Amino acid sequence: MDIHLNRRGFLATSALATAGMLSGGRLSASEPEYKTTLHKALIGLPREKTLKAWKAAGIAGMEAAGPRAWRRSPVETAKDHLVAEKLGMRIHSVMFGWANVNAKDSGKVARDIENISTALRAAQGYGADTILLVPCKIEGMPMPKPWEFDIHFDEKTGRLGQVAAGDNAQYGEYIEAHDHATDATRKAIEKLIPIAQETGVVIALENVWNNLWVTPALFAHFVASFNSHWVQAYYDVGNHVRYAPPEQWIQALGRMIVKVHIKDFRLHRKNQQGGSWVNIRDGSVNWPSVRAELEKIGYSGWVTLEGSGRLPLEEKNKRLDLIIAGE
Repeated sequence: MDIHLNRRGFLATSALATAGMLSGGRLSASEPEYKTTLHKALIGLPREKTLKAWKAAGIAGMEAAGPRAWRRSPVETAKDHLVAEKLGMRIHSVMFGWANVNAKDSGKVARDIENISTALRAAQGYGADTILLVPCKIEGMPMPKPWEFDIHFDEKTGRLGQVAAGDNAQYGEYIEAHDHATDATRKAIEKLIPIAQETGVVIALENVWNNLWVTPALFAHFVASFNSHWVQAYYDVGNHVRYAPPEQWIQALGRMIVKVHIKDFRLHRKNQQGGSWVNIRDGSVNWPSVRAELEKIGYSGWVTLEGSGRLPLEEKNKRLDLIIAGE
């Protein structure tokens, strides 16, 4: 299954996608023209009322989120798929979110693997081609600040050599936990690949401040290490800004990016977290540059807005249009 081909197929058969990339109409001659096509989605639960409202506002699709979405039975998800299809909408992904496959409790790991399997089957029912998975996190030990990371790692194993310049003795616990999480995630994902293949749904790995794989080269190496079409990257623009500019992440991940989340973040080193979340286009992301980099890697597909919750639906649509237009 070619995930990019599936997207193109959807665009070819959807009048909404061909007519609605920009709610304001065609790009003017002075604006850049792109060979790639991006179409807009929001995150929510598949309800007919919601899908109708989003369509009316110019949104083309949905990422179904949370246990109430991925725990639905195959019969229920198939019904939701038909409702979306009737409206000319697409449920393109399922957000499973956080797992803890690095847990010491093997029973908990087994339950997480089973839940992820359930999410893969739910995605199949919805007609989605990905699930979003944050496999695990590490915390509670000394680690570099986001801008201090200078990671060296073994190209064969992905294990860390150093995480910051200078003496790394204070980061020994972090390095050990990181290596364990990498090994545990690889073991868990390898168990899930056959189910992904069976359902035709890609496992799209995302980082959400889980303190793992925090540099472009390291995350790209980790995703590529599976050497499987069924394990790819879900790139979230806002999640990674405090570690490196978005351009570097897109360049490193390249065609492993199968889905994109749109969020914004304002950098500020006086803040312990390195900055703060803001509405899209109000932060430190250079959106024209992001659009240009997505064009360079040939990314045609969904850009799903996450966050910016206080903005009216129409304003969310307008700002997504500007990003898609390269503005």
